[in-house]
Amino acid sequence: MSKKKLSDYFLAFIIFIYLPLVFAGAFFYAPTIKGLGETGKVIIFHVPCSWITVIAFLISAVFSVRILHALSKKKDGIIKYDVWAAGAAQIGFLFALLATVTGSIWAKKIWHSYWNWDPRETSIFILLLIYAAYFALRSAFTNEQDKIRISAVYSIIAFFTVPFFIFIIPRVYESLHPNPIINESRQMTMDYRMKYVFFASLFGFTVFFWYLLKIKIRLQMLINKKEEILEEINE
Repeated sequence: MSKKKLSDYFLAFIIFIYLPLVFAGAFFYAPTIKGLGETGKVIIFHVPCSWITVIAFLISAVFSVRILHALSKKKDGIIKYDVWAAGAAQIGFLFALLATVTGSIWAKKIWHSYWNWDPRETSIFILLLIYAAYFALRSAFTNEQDKIRISAVYSIIAFFTVPFFIFIIPRVYESLHPNPIINESRQMTMDYRMKYVFFASLFGFTVFFWYLLKIKIRLQMLINKKEEILEEINE
């Protein structure tokens, strides 16, 4: 059996068997969190979404660096790197939205309002605006070379704001947002059953993200190839 076949079977197992089991474990196996009740279980989905957001934007920045390096050395592969950078940014933006939605559901239950402009809510909102501007920037250029180069520069700069808004700002300013995972002594406070389900979810979401990214890349490369063929025919 080929490696590709094994990879496809593994991804199918994660998506159709493993993740549904994780979701079932979140509702029927994981215990409630003290002080948060059943609502606290949202961390099983909320935190992995935030984690994928950071990973996706990092991948986008890494491939943006590769774009600029290829441009400076006049190497091939620039289009492929751009597809990876843009694709990762798009999926990262999607997971940032999911993190915002799951956080808002939690806020409605605990704070009785979907949005309170808490430091964590404000920081994720600004981050969404920053990456929304990235997509607007890409659509503003008609010249492909300029679009790729400027977008790569913007993606790198944008990523420097990610740790600032995700990790630093929420800790600098006083926030009502609880941390049911790590206490002030930097020790994990979760029940072992919650811990199992939480890390299982983190792993499953990471594999699912990689699956989505690979599909996105393949699809965009096929679209690019089709456009090249049509251009050749028209010429």
